[in-house]
Amino acid sequence: MAPTVPKRALLAITSYYGPFYANGDKTGLFYTEALHPYSVLKAAGFEVDLASETGTYGVDPHSIDDMFMSKEDTATYRDASSEFNQKLAALHKAGDLNPDDYGLFFASAGHATLFDYPKAAALIRIAESVWARGGIVSAVCHGPAILPAVKDSATGRSVVSGRRVTGFTDKGEEQLGLAGIISDLGLVPISKGAKDAGGLYEEPADPFADYSITDGRLVTGTNPASAHSTAVKAVKAFGAL
Repeated sequence: MAPTVPKRALLAITSYYGPFYANGDKTGLFYTEALHPYSVLKAAGFEVDLASETGTYGVDPHSIDDMFMSKEDTATYRDASSEFNQKLAALHKAGDLNPDDYGLFFASAGHATLFDYPKAAALIRIAESVWARGGIVSAVCHGPAILPAVKDSATGRSVVSGRRVTGFTDKGEEQLGLAGIISDLGLVPISKGAKDAGGLYEEPADPFADYSITDGRLVTGTNPASAHSTAVKAVKAFGAL
């Protein structure tokens, strides 16, 4: 493996924490979409740093509902001393980090990413550096909102251009009753962002089924149920470099 691709991962966290849902609830980090990749990466021997664009975050209250959390997830969430929660508490500001320190970039999610990831300049720079040096760029659920802006320096086009990619589906947004809100707020759905950037967007028949794709050094997953498998595939892709 090239010495320019260290076994160190940057786990991106959304910095947006504001109103979104019809009942006035805020959206923010979807907790398990960061926890599960973190656990996989740590188990695989990676050093893992967590960063958002501003160095701040908030947890989407819907993400810690029992339907999305196992007993183990809930125990971790409630344990302020857990390693993952300590990392969140000491969240980095992306602009303070050296992009060359990382060999794998993983964008965690939550609907909040639709607000900040497309213009998260420092996170985008880290992902572009990882890609340019031959590393792995990965994202799950709404995390692929960042990918259209991540450019391949060799082509000047997005890293998704001409590559298979997935992310949270339009059907899923409709089933959650959020498609109208996304449209009214002028946010770009994952499928549209990917297609507009030249990506070959794919999705599972069931929008909530575990589904993830590896296309070379690009690894993406569809939904919360895919966070673990996406990270596993990202680790495998890194091992193949």
